[in-house]
Amino acid sequence: MGRGDSGSQDHGQINLSVPPKREPVRKYHGQVNLSVPPRKTIRHFNDPGHIHFLTFSCYQQLPFFKSDRAKQWLIEAIAKARGKHKFALLAYVIMPEHAHLLVQPLIGPYDIAALLKGIKQPVARKAKRFLEEENSAWLKKLTVKSGSREVFRFWQAGPGYDRNIRDEKELLEKIQYIHNNPVKNGLAATPEEWPWSSAGWYLDRRDGKIATDGGTVGGTDKLVCP
Repeated sequence: MGRGDSGSQDHGQINLSVPPKREPVRKYHGQVNLSVPPRKTIRHFNDPGHIHFLTFSCYQQLPFFKSDRAKQWLIEAIAKARGKHKFALLAYVIMPEHAHLLVQPLIGPYDIAALLKGIKQPVARKAKRFLEEENSAWLKKLTVKSGSREVFRFWQAGPGYDRNIRDEKELLEKIQYIHNNPVKNGLAATPEEWPWSSAGWYLDRRDGKIATDGGTVGGTDKLVCP
């Protein structure tokens, strides 16, 4: 377990044979209306053995994760959900406005929607509690009408993006995409310089925020699993 591991567990052997049982989900939910945000629907494919590429964004693409406090809330939520929902974490990155995760549920049947809720809900609750304690004006700004109710929005309305990974080639492409996000957005000169991702773990550094279940050997692109 790495020094920065937030409660990760030994998840055992990961099966990277991911048969193309379903067509991948391709949905992106754009900016929502501040007064009445629409609730989009998405069909999750809960196929045993599949790896899921998940993306979820902050409300209105606001950079809530510029704060290390908020980033740590997400790290803690991932660690707790990992234990409860039994999934392998293959790669992740936390950006100022969104996060990407590559996860593989290790038990079946499973519910990817419940897994997402297990990650996102604790972060939103901590954010709301923090704003209440600070008596921040942001609490009112992030409280919006949803039908007849008022709801607090930390996350963009809707389920975000969920794509089933069908083969190892696509898996490696997604890992590279995740790790290059901070470089592409000018946050770091190299992927491993961004501490809020698994890039360092793939270079055999064990000082990341949370341990992952994949890595590289000899600087190659061969994915290995414990």
